[in-house]
Amino acid sequence: MKVYIPLDSAAVALGADDVADAIRAEASARGLDVQVIRNGTRGMVFLEPLVEVDCGAGRIGYGNASPADAGAILDGTADDLGPVEDIPYLAKQTRLTFARCGVIDPLSLSDYEAHGGLAGLRRAIAMSGEEIVEEVKTSGLRGRGGAGFPTGIKWDTVRQAQADQKYIVCNADEGDSGTFADRMIMEGDPFCLIEGMAIAGLATGATRGFVYLRSEYPVAIGVMEEAIRRARGAKVLGDDVLASGRTFDMEVRVGAGAYVCGEETSLLNSLEGKRGVVRAKPPLPALEGAFGKPTVVNNVISLATVPVIFEKGAQHYADFGLGRSRGTIPLQIAGNVARGGLFETAFGMPLGDIVNDIGGGTASGRPVKAVQVGGPLGAYFAPHQFDTPFGYEEFDGEGGLIGHAGLTIFDDSADMLGMARFAMEFCAVESCGKCTPCRIGAVRGVETLDRIAAGDPAAQEVLTDLCDTMTSGSLCALGGFTPYPVMSALRLFPEDFGATKEAAE
Repeated sequence: MKVYIPLDSAAVALGADDVADAIRAEASARGLDVQVIRNGTRGMVFLEPLVEVDCGAGRIGYGNASPADAGAILDGTADDLGPVEDIPYLAKQTRLTFARCGVIDPLSLSDYEAHGGLAGLRRAIAMSGEEIVEEVKTSGLRGRGGAGFPTGIKWDTVRQAQADQKYIVCNADEGDSGTFADRMIMEGDPFCLIEGMAIAGLATGATRGFVYLRSEYPVAIGVMEEAIRRARGAKVLGDDVLASGRTFDMEVRVGAGAYVCGEETSLLNSLEGKRGVVRAKPPLPALEGAFGKPTVVNNVISLATVPVIFEKGAQHYADFGLGRSRGTIPLQIAGNVARGGLFETAFGMPLGDIVNDIGGGTASGRPVKAVQVGGPLGAYFAPHQFDTPFGYEEFDGEGGLIGHAGLTIFDDSADMLGMARFAMEFCAVESCGKCTPCRIGAVRGVETLDRIAAGDPAAQEVLTDLCDTMTSGSLCALGGFTPYPVMSALRLFPEDFGATKEAAE
């Protein structure tokens, strides 16, 4: 009997370690041959700890397990969810990037290969750098960290740059509240990220890579470091990658957890041991990045998606999605929601389907008032916008952004003036101080919102002017995107600001 219990941080926070210990103890006391495997999560956080039992005929799930359930789970008498793959939340997904997450032992290279791992890297080894880049361009893959910049174009810029050293840097800082896809893939399928970075190295001529992780992710740090050690031992990394004569190696660098270090140039400064402050551009990191050398900086999900593109082909990946948003997107559903978790699907699903059908509406049972998409600096969407398809240009057309694809749901008791103030205060606290509009504007923004709360009618015009200044004057997303939540909250919910709709517009 094999029993799978997630080592994922969310599952552990909900008691997965205690459940694993209880099942081991119960199996030992009974003299049962039970192999406990700590896997990644399936992403159904609302069911964690989720225990999966495989007696040879597929995995049966037991949701919200506790240590007291250990005996009944081993007996098969506990209330079960049926075959895990048939759980509706999971069965409705299109899993490409997360196909192995929750399925394999994260640190077993043999498990990884048995489920398609390394096929993409082996294919890439037989290709030129230009051919690899063209494959990524054909796939339509865009950056999953926020901006949605075409990945192939970024790689091509680094490929064509002339330098004695190039780098691949994985932005695993993941500072947005309500986002956890990066952590999930690193904890549940770390070799996928390693393989993606190695392919990026082959494409661009980079021989060194860094995964920049925040210190608040101790499980991900430990799993990634061990996975890199095992990959190096198996010649997946090092001076002779898969006996190809090609070189690529990598390491983990841990940051202190400053939000601004999610911005690529701040991250590079921190990675180099400097203060995490944004750099003026140009020069772009693709030309002068880490240690002054050409550098690819990609998000975890961008790089972890590369192996499936090379395993199944660029066109297979591009066949999913809509418009210029190709492939799949891992939605991270959080906040006041009945079924929170990760849901990977092709671009194009209407926002309302995500909130109501997948997320199940609010956990409180009250009506949905708003959904914030794209992290703490993302815009709010009201129910009348729920027919918006989930795509980069489609959200831009509604005055929003996808960002890291985190969705935070609020019911009708939420105070949107208070939420707007939180965004401004968050920016004021997290600002690195480089840009005057961010450094000063965020502080003035909090004061202006307090004036609105106190009933000052003139403050709303001041707020609008201030947001325009922050948008146009900040070097990084921290200050430049702060107006998204503030102005969308004012526009959609003027009554929370003591204003009429006409005044807000």
